[in-house]
Amino acid sequence: MLLAGLVAAALAALLHVFIFYLESIAWTGPRARATFGTTVQEAEATREMAYNQGFYNFFLAILIAIGIGAYAAGLDSVGLALVLAGCGSMVAAALVLLLSSPDKRGAALKQITPGLLAVVLLIAGLAL
Repeated sequence: MLLAGLVAAALAALLHVFIFYLESIAWTGPRARATFGTTVQEAEATREMAYNQGFYNFFLAILIAIGIGAYAAGLDSVGLALVLAGCGSMVAAALVLLLSSPDKRGAALKQITPGLLAVVLLIAGLAL
């Protein structure tokens, strides 16, 4: 169970690295604008906000990567705590998106799925 949870956490981290790329690097480009449904003008007007938001996603991914590394190095408790903190934050952020912007339900569900799966699997693995 723990290994499956760590794999799900790694997938959540990779997703958030991609979101970082879209928000902090490619925000005004056609791919990011298509993904987030923004016009050129909207993307330019929100560039600084997206840049900052992208780094939040990146830092959560780093937290999970460090946690996986710590777990792999035999620091089980520290590693799992970091992974759960990162995934739990991702789940909480996705819930905020879902509740505050119901029209972005699809994005929120994509964002929440790997992190929530990781949290459930890791907690189940710890309980066994």
